[in-house]
Amino acid sequence: MTIDYANLANEPRLLIEAELRPLQGDRFQPTGFADLGPARYTLADGTEMLLVESAQSVANRMELASWDESKDDLISELDGLPYIRVDLPDKKPLTNSILEAHRINSPYILEGQDKSVFDLLKKEASGLEVGPVKLKQLAQIVFKYDANAVLHGLFLAKSELAGGRLRLSRALSGFIEATSARIAESGGVKNDRVDPSGKAFGGGSDSGFGNVPYHRTEFTAQKISAYFNLDLALIRGYGLGDEATRLLIALALFKIRRFLTVGLRLRTACDLEVSGSLIVKRPTGFLIPDEAELLNICKVGIAECKKSGAFAVPAITAVVWKPDTKKKASKPEEQDLE
Repeated sequence: MTIDYANLANEPRLLIEAELRPLQGDRFQPTGFADLGPARYTLADGTEMLLVESAQSVANRMELASWDESKDDLISELDGLPYIRVDLPDKKPLTNSILEAHRINSPYILEGQDKSVFDLLKKEASGLEVGPVKLKQLAQIVFKYDANAVLHGLFLAKSELAGGRLRLSRALSGFIEATSARIAESGGVKNDRVDPSGKAFGGGSDSGFGNVPYHRTEFTAQKISAYFNLDLALIRGYGLGDEATRLLIALALFKIRRFLTVGLRLRTACDLEVSGSLIVKRPTGFLIPDEAELLNICKVGIAECKKSGAFAVPAITAVVWKPDTKKKASKPEEQDLE
């Protein structure tokens, strides 16, 4: 099966859903926030809902779909995709634009002594300093150095780069939520087999001594659903050309597939699996190829984009990380305002 690009030609969005269930048992642990805890909310009809995984987290997990941790590089089928690698002075890899939370805007890429990438971006973004940002030009630059960042969004928040206005919205997004969620309370205790009281050797529970009881809040739900949204209109609006547009669509579909097959162990107590098949809500009748076929399509797309000159040469742009010792440290109050 191949991708029916013609079926997507006039669609603004590609909307996909998948029903999930706990891999074992019925309980699961949702995402939590330090000042909020689990994100619970109630629909107008009284249905109790729960956010299982946020859009930010799902985006990060889909980014990792293209990465092979064992070899610290892209999976072999995606070799040739451009990205920016940060090396230590001894040439050992430190991080890269695919793994960094802010992608190309990572401080390890733009704020060290090695200004080669910063200067490169500043040169290529010349002309964007005044007037509305030309998204087509910005998308071409980003696609050239990290095609993944076009899908996952980017904000180059540096005043020296067109006044800090260079931003691409997230084209691929997703989230997971649970319907009719109910609390499942449990707990346990950290046992100190030497001194349960924690007083014999001083310290007490604050220092990790003694038995320490704790509680755990998990949930059950009638239904757990994953939702994915690929903004086709946004991608087409960048005017990157047919080869790049097709590659970005295939890459996005692969990321969704890979996330659902190997990326659903969200936490120790939240291991999920897909129950059933992917459901395309829009456009109706659109079929998604399997992972292997999507990777083959991506390989063809990478070769086409490389041939057309859309990618940087070499595909991996290297920068050396050394802290910029000349940069004036911010005052605490200034850091709080950023």
